[in-house]
Amino acid sequence: MNIKRIVPVLAIIAVFGVAFGANAAANNTRYLVKSNASFWKKSFNVRQIFDVGFTADLTDWQLRLTKIFGVEITSVNRLNILETKVAPKLKAAYQAPVDSIPWGVKTLYSDPTITKSSGGDGVKVAVLDTGVAKHPDIKIKECRDFTGSKPMIEDKCDDNNGHGTHMAGIILANGGSEGNGIWGMAPEAELYAYKVCLDNGSCWADDVAAGIITAVDQKVNVIVLGLGSDIESNLIRDAIAYGIGKNVLFVAAAGNDGPYAGSIDYPATDKSVVSVGAIDFSDKVPDWSARGEDEDKETNVNEDGYVNFVAPGVGIESLSRDGGYVVSSGTSMAAAHVAGLATKLWQKDDKNPAVSTFELLKEFSQKISSADDGSTGWGLPRL
Repeated sequence: MNIKRIVPVLAIIAVFGVAFGANAAANNTRYLVKSNASFWKKSFNVRQIFDVGFTADLTDWQLRLTKIFGVEITSVNRLNILETKVAPKLKAAYQAPVDSIPWGVKTLYSDPTITKSSGGDGVKVAVLDTGVAKHPDIKIKECRDFTGSKPMIEDKCDDNNGHGTHMAGIILANGGSEGNGIWGMAPEAELYAYKVCLDNGSCWADDVAAGIITAVDQKVNVIVLGLGSDIESNLIRDAIAYGIGKNVLFVAAAGNDGPYAGSIDYPATDKSVVSVGAIDFSDKVPDWSARGEDEDKETNVNEDGYVNFVAPGVGIESLSRDGGYVVSSGTSMAAAHVAGLATKLWQKDDKNPAVSTFELLKEFSQKISSADDGSTGWGLPRL
């Protein structure tokens, strides 16, 4: 490459990059630039950096330059948080919980009389979602935003959507300073709140992957993902593989596109990820809970595209983003319950804690007689 010839081009790129940056964002033109050359990193507005290159929002003019100079690029796809279904009579948040121990926690604790939950001490849980709002019933150990103008913003994870806050409460709400709030599955755990999705629920795959890698590097034990897509992401796949190699347990919502076979969203389709579907108060699988590839093939529940477990996901009360409480439904809520149980059961003294914790979840699971294996997997894990 002739550097002298390219230097003037660099100046032009800078001018046009500023002029058309807004146009790139509007047209969703984010790409993985498969180069680690500092020249291209300086020329484009770098979003996230990976071993295979970096991501950037490219204008049409910048796209032409990559073709002229033979720089390989691939588009970065989007995922979305899995849309929740708010209970019709409780669409607005309210300021006092209806039940300090929601029915889902009681179910997994196998104790309808429980008044306080426990567990999770020393275990790190990362919720990669729309962020987590400040709330009296939850403590945030670390807060980061991967969606802003900078690749990562420390101490910022505002949730103007509410999805991430609701999930976090299910996992580790601590009842508040006076114990009058809501309790989650493992209130003594440490919460790593990573905002990887925009307030409208859209999530760039590179932001999700960067959040996963950061969580793994922070020695997080359990990562929960309440987001999905019909399309697999190589960036997320590689980030998950990195985490699996570091003994991280991944839990993901199966998706709300049921009742059709093969309706599970990625990354829950990845066999390295614990895929969770939903059940209601009567242990029935709602129509919208995603199903596996083969609804009758029990031996395949640990292969790509299958549900591993089910958990409460209908009418789940948890934290709202305005400091109150709200009831929602979805497989994201179910995944949060399983992530919370895994946190409580975390086998920290084992050589391979993620594997042994997963095996313990299987051991504690009860088959759901009202459904087939394609929609329930090993069943409902409970104490």
